[in-house]
Amino acid sequence: MTRRRIATTDAPGAVGPYSQAIDSGDLVFCAGQVGLDPATGVLVEGGVAAETVRALRNVGAVLDAAGLGFGDVVKTTCFLVDIGEFTAFNEAYAPFFPDPPPARSTVGIAALPRSARVEIEVIAKRPAGA
Repeated sequence: MTRRRIATTDAPGAVGPYSQAIDSGDLVFCAGQVGLDPATGVLVEGGVAAETVRALRNVGAVLDAAGLGFGDVVKTTCFLVDIGEFTAFNEAYAPFFPDPPPARSTVGIAALPRSARVEIEVIAKRPAGA
C-alpha cells in the first residue's frame, strides 16, 4: 500500500499528529475541516452556515492540492454541535456537490476544537485512468 501526504497552505494546517489528507492509490482521505480562515487561523463569524461554507472551502483546497474536486467526493462525514442547526447546515452544504451528491453521515456531537459548530471530512476517488 502506498500513502502520500497531501498538504496545502490554502487550508488550515494540521494542529496535531495528522495530515490534511492522505493519498492512497485511487482514494484520497481528507481530515476533518472546521470553519477556520487559513489566513488568520480564526473561526469565521456568522454561525453554522458561514462555518460550513468555510469548512468546505478548506476541504476544496485540500482536494485541489490532490488534483481532485467536489465531483470526486464519494463520502462525507459531518459533525454538528447542535443537530438543531441541520437545516441551515444542509442549505450551506448542498451547493458544493454536483448531482448525485456523495453518500453522507451527519452526527450530532458534544463539542469541536476551537468552539466550532461543524466539522466535515471527505473521501474522494480518482477517476479511472487518472
